[in-house]
Amino acid sequence: METLKRIIGVVLIVIAAIIAIQTVLEPIYHTSTTDSPYSSTWDYINPLSLISIILGVIFGYIRMRRAGADASVQEFIAANTLFYGFMFAAIIFLWNWFGISDIGQDFTGVDHGTRSLVWILLDATLPLLNGAMGVHLLRANASG
Repeated sequence: METLKRIIGVVLIVIAAIIAIQTVLEPIYHTSTTDSPYSSTWDYINPLSLISIILGVIFGYIRMRRAGADASVQEFIAANTLFYGFMFAAIIFLWNWFGISDIGQDFTGVDHGTRSLVWILLDATLPLLNGAMGVHLLRANASG
């Protein structure tokens, strides 16, 4: 199990780097238009983001449950922040992703500008969550 945790830790860190690099570099190489507001690279990165969110929720929950009542204040805060941070990211990510996909009906509760802002905030938050969870899983004492 320890080896699996380390592999998942590396995966989360790599996905964090991919999202962060794409977020920073996209405005440099992609000219946004009404028909193409985002580069097509996100079509490949979004499934990776979903995978990282699912892994983050699972391992965040495991870490939070292991922290328990006798954990240090620092571990309690770290475990809860990661778990609830990933849960928040999951809700916002899926809401926004389903909103721009062809699934379901046209949702007109928000405009394009709001969806863009949500993506920007998510793309700035997700690498931090993935990186923190990945480093935790890579540490030798990740089982505790």
